[in-house]
Amino acid sequence: MAALSDSLRAAVFYGILDTGYVARENLRDKCRALIASGAKIVQLRAKKQTDAERREMALELLPLFKAAGAPYFIINDSPALAAEICALIPNAGLHIGQDDTPPLEARKIIGENRVLGMSTHSLEQAKKADALADVLDYFAVGPVYATNTKPGRPAVGLGLVRAVAEMKPRLPWFAIGGVNIKTAPDVARAGAERIVAVSDVLLAPDTAEAVKNLTKEFQNNKR
Repeated sequence: MAALSDSLRAAVFYGILDTGYVARENLRDKCRALIASGAKIVQLRAKKQTDAERREMALELLPLFKAAGAPYFIINDSPALAAEICALIPNAGLHIGQDDTPPLEARKIIGENRVLGMSTHSLEQAKKADALADVLDYFAVGPVYATNTKPGRPAVGLGLVRAVAEMKPRLPWFAIGGVNIKTAPDVARAGAERIVAVSDVLLAPDTAEAVKNLTKEFQNNKR
């Protein structure tokens, strides 16, 4: 097993700071709110920004992750930046997609004892990710529902969540995509153990409270 897999098993909610929903000047406040909510992982996702802008954002947020008990700080799809952050704090890592840097190469870039996660969109991909349990620390399954966060990506539906749950993966895994206060019960009943929510909590006036309410609704309906 990858070194940090077990430390993620207790995680229920994974927060993503997506610059598609959060203005640059609000990033720190939203990050603080996600941390205050009890999120065990917070990812910076800045798809439309340049490498330089993404680096500036990451370094601005970095002090928030230096406190005792701070969550993991994950960089989306930027191995070089993730490696830089991983060299500065131990609770850091990288998230990759199916068309990004291959897992073995990504692991070499960020090093051991740093979190590495991967997106999956089919049962076959989920099985392949779980087979890399000595390289990856977690994988995500989705988008469960159609979402503007992943435009053009077809929803995989609750059927895939059920199928992955029946796999009984060795790695911790998260259901992502269109998860909100209304859909969370169905996602939980389908067998998901952990969730990621983006717009539902980022657009809420009180993000920390929104995460707590969402997490409660999800946990109350888990199998």
